[in-house]
Amino acid sequence: MTVASLVLLAVAAVAPALSLIPRLPVWIGAAVTGIALGIAALTAAATDPAQGFALGATLTLTTLVAITGGGPAVLVAFRIARRQPDAGPTPTPPPGPLRGGRVIGVLERGAVAASILAGWPEGIAIIMAVKGLARYPELRELQASEQFIIGTSTSVLWAAAACGVGHALIT
Repeated sequence: MTVASLVLLAVAAVAPALSLIPRLPVWIGAAVTGIALGIAALTAAATDPAQGFALGATLTLTTLVAITGGGPAVLVAFRIARRQPDAGPTPTPPPGPLRGGRVIGVLERGAVAASILAGWPEGIAIIMAVKGLARYPELRELQASEQFIIGTSTSVLWAAAACGVGHALIT
């Protein structure tokens, strides 16, 4: 079962690359990633703790899933938020005001994964505080605070879910 979990984690880590294929909806990569992560969670819960090479592979793949899978998840969350009745009069709003969000999101998910896997969940509070302080001046712009909350929440929840699967394989 450990091998099956690791293979599914590898699929979940690579599946976000589907969003790079032109004319393929971004939700497909997010769906494949989410399904692979969900099945990996089920198999991880039914296996013995990983040791040796499997332990290293678990930590590496869990971190990769946390980093790569969060991007498509955030994009899907933004699309869902735009379709809500209170999203505004325009069907396709202009790009968000917060620049550098993808790179910051990758760093954020990597730091969250490292904090959780290191057994120091308090680090998430520090990561969120630093991000909030760094973005504070920009959050007064139109739609910036909503984009910040939706993106950060989705990103952190995704990283925590990926680390939950890794934790199930480790313990």
